[in-house]
Amino acid sequence: MTARITCNTDLEEGMAALAALHPDWQAIIARTGLPPLRLREGGLAGLAGIIVSQQLSVASARAVWNRFESVFVPLTPERLLAATDDDMRLSGLSRPKQRTLLALATALAEQRFAFEALDGMSPEEVHAQMTAISGIGPWTADVYLLFCLGHRDGFAAGDLAIQEAARHAFGLGARPKAAELATMAEAWRPWRGVAARLLWAYYAVLKRREGINA
Repeated sequence: MTARITCNTDLEEGMAALAALHPDWQAIIARTGLPPLRLREGGLAGLAGIIVSQQLSVASARAVWNRFESVFVPLTPERLLAATDDDMRLSGLSRPKQRTLLALATALAEQRFAFEALDGMSPEEVHAQMTAISGIGPWTADVYLLFCLGHRDGFAAGDLAIQEAARHAFGLGARPKAAELATMAEAWRPWRGVAARLLWAYYAVLKRREGINA
């Protein structure tokens, strides 16, 4: 099984490794302290939760998820594939999210995709498996990799908050694009999962103390 981040001790080990790489990481850690683990349930419920909450505020995501859960009982691929138009309307899901969940359910039912197989995969392999499903993009795969799998070396180069945090933390002239940040993050292996959490925490510090336009 791939090395995972499961507790604060794992975070502390990764923070020490990053701090040893460059003084910039020492400065980031001095401002953030220990970042949140943010681990969550995996499998169909975990991925469905990420899909449902995407591009919504925390409060809106919680409300839609509660509606979704009340309709799809039990939450299985078969139940999703048997959904009626009324089910989908009651769930509160947008059409694109409906299509993504149905594509996921179809892949699971046809055994073209299995959550169990992800455990031993590299981040790149997990990406390839997940983004092969219509509607699942790199950001969704990254979030699942980081918080459902707890992969030690997961990262989210396309996340705007991480990009903006990196711009401030590393004194960059402009917000790095996903490919540029991914290249930078190569130096942070095998602790990119801790680097991502620290950068999210750093972004929260910047917003709270200074105010930034993301």
